[in-house]
Amino acid sequence: MPVHVTDCLTVLRRQKDACLVHALREEALDQLPTLVGPAGAAFVLAAGFKASPGQFVLVPDAKGKPVALFGLAPQGVRDPYQFGALARRLPAGNWQVKTPADTARQDVVLGFCLGAYTFALKSGAGVGQPDAPRLVVTETEKKSRAVETAISLWLARDLINMPANLLGPSELAHAAREALTPFGAEVTVIKGKALDKAYPLLAHVGNGSERGPRVVVARWRSSKASKKAPVISLVGKGVCFDSGGYDIKPSGGMLRMKKDMGGAASVLALARLIMAQNLPVQLELRLGCVENSVSGHAMRPLDVVTSRAGLTVEIGNTDAEGRLVLCDLLAEAGESNPDLLLDMATLTGAARVALGPDLPALFCNDNTLAQTLIEVSEAEADPLWRLPLWQGYAGWLRSPVADLNNISSRPMAGAVTAGLFLERFVKAGQQWAHIDTYGWNDSSRPGKPEGGDSPGVRAIFATLEKLFGSQNGAVS
Repeated sequence: MPVHVTDCLTVLRRQKDACLVHALREEALDQLPTLVGPAGAAFVLAAGFKASPGQFVLVPDAKGKPVALFGLAPQGVRDPYQFGALARRLPAGNWQVKTPADTARQDVVLGFCLGAYTFALKSGAGVGQPDAPRLVVTETEKKSRAVETAISLWLARDLINMPANLLGPSELAHAAREALTPFGAEVTVIKGKALDKAYPLLAHVGNGSERGPRVVVARWRSSKASKKAPVISLVGKGVCFDSGGYDIKPSGGMLRMKKDMGGAASVLALARLIMAQNLPVQLELRLGCVENSVSGHAMRPLDVVTSRAGLTVEIGNTDAEGRLVLCDLLAEAGESNPDLLLDMATLTGAARVALGPDLPALFCNDNTLAQTLIEVSEAEADPLWRLPLWQGYAGWLRSPVADLNNISSRPMAGAVTAGLFLERFVKAGQQWAHIDTYGWNDSSRPGKPEGGDSPGVRAIFATLEKLFGSQNGAVS
């Protein structure tokens, strides 16, 4: 099975050596005799092939060579993930996918690569396995944006899927360094006593674990960008395992908590993609890498801690730790006055209750930015859904002894109040977006294998490209 994105791709000198996949819609069924011959057409029609979305059938051509037929989504519906089904259903071999003219080639490549993703830690995994199908691409396509996107998303999936005993704060920080330094990023990892002063709330969360917390700070400037180029600041929640702390989760609630660093994995993937595509910006990345554990050093309910921003926070619930990890990082990020500040986090179950697993919740303090993110997410088939920063609920975060509580006093609108908590640490006038994501596929679908995932990354990158890709401030 493929262990790297490029393992599922191949470049052939002679295209005719490839087997063919004809991707078509119902209105093109009359082309079947031309595509697979009269006998093949009669066979697949008799077998019930109607070119409905996702329908798949194999038939031999006149020389006995396999030909695949694949039903596409309706015209006008963009769905790159549908091509992920081919990576699972095609037999071993080199396959050239033929599509209608209105289907973007990058969607074929991206979808196939995402569908080919696997994660396994079994002994001998990848050894002695039958060859997987390979998509025939050109040399240019092998280095394309679609492939770089897949590489970035595979990175995020690998990190989210990794068991917590193998991926603690130190390992997550190391993975970030390994991913970004090849692009010339300056990566600093902060740990130990230095965290207590610079990131007091984050340290208060992470000091409960024997595996001490880390903060990753990465900086990069595009070769196309001057020192006046826009500054993008990304922040990610990297809770490598969340027990809930003293407000401990039930056992069933911990089963997927290795994925609680999904926000950090997602912004790391986004940062890598920005660098790989050399978007003409200056980039800052901050990851808060911690483990929320129970110990004699762990934070306690009703502790009060002074944050980096100077606000005092009462710990109303130790299982609302993600916002504590983020708020110091948001405060620091705002000190450099970036043109855009964006964070991603697996922050609340309330967002999932409201929107389910497929729709990351978007909170944004700028209507124009929010509208652009939503419109681009729809165009990219990578949807985001906006929820309000409803100021009427801000009073629910009051504390009798501190500036605010980390948990709402009301059992409603938990995603909204979490966003409002974070907003208190964003400088006035700072353009900011917060993405509350699930970071997981509960079951396998085309292009979306069960396990870790990073929805929203493609949409955010495309938005950044739209807003900042014109090279304003570029080197002349």
